[in-house]
Amino acid sequence: MLGAVVLVLVAVAAWAGLRALLGGSSVDQSRPGPVVAVPGYGGRVASLDPLVERLRGEGREVVVFAPSQGGTGDLRVQARRLATLVRETLARTGEPSVDLVGYSAGGVIARLYVRDDGGADVVRRVVTLGSPHHGTDVAQLAVDAAGSCPTACEQLVPDSDLLRSLDAGDETPQGPQWATVRSDDDEVVTPTGSAALQGARNVLVQDLCPDAVVGHDQLPGAEATGRVLDAALGPGPVRAPAPGC
Repeated sequence: MLGAVVLVLVAVAAWAGLRALLGGSSVDQSRPGPVVAVPGYGGRVASLDPLVERLRGEGREVVVFAPSQGGTGDLRVQARRLATLVRETLARTGEPSVDLVGYSAGGVIARLYVRDDGGADVVRRVVTLGSPHHGTDVAQLAVDAAGSCPTACEQLVPDSDLLRSLDAGDETPQGPQWATVRSDDDEVVTPTGSAALQGARNVLVQDLCPDAVVGHDQLPGAEATGRVLDAALGPGPVRAPAPGC
């Protein structure tokens, strides 16, 4: 009897270790599904065109999330709307999971969705590009200058209630595997280290190509970003691309 109990405990421990290795996910990591791309503050969908074109050229189905309220409303509301889009996409395609690519504030929306709105069960990979996960001084300056700014802007002030809640526990909630891209030339997300996450594969553009000059607006179309997407969204484990320009 004791031997049987020991075997069960060993099996449970092995399964827990495997889940930790895979990011705690029950999603098949070897089966890429559709990609859902989430634009940033202001909701300018066209900003993702270079990224969408690249992924579709590689044979991936890409669905672009269109934020409501001009892309400046409550990020928690946008996360719930993203959950609806993902459910509709899975029902339409018959696939079991999606990959998320979040640009700028879209990466924060993706984190909220995974943590709070069921994304952990159906998202395989999350890649965020220049996302103010820990806030941006630009949002703080907007509040200081005018006394307030739109809801999403105030939520992206460093140490806002929303970001403090997101960063209080696991910065990369279990479920998907995570990667981030940031650039030293980012003039919107400052400090640029705000775009990195504990537990993610964090890639600095200049670590891949020291001479690269990539501003915030250029991230979706940057060659370095494309290389990270290739390395993160394939059937194998998330990895960082080899350095090179």
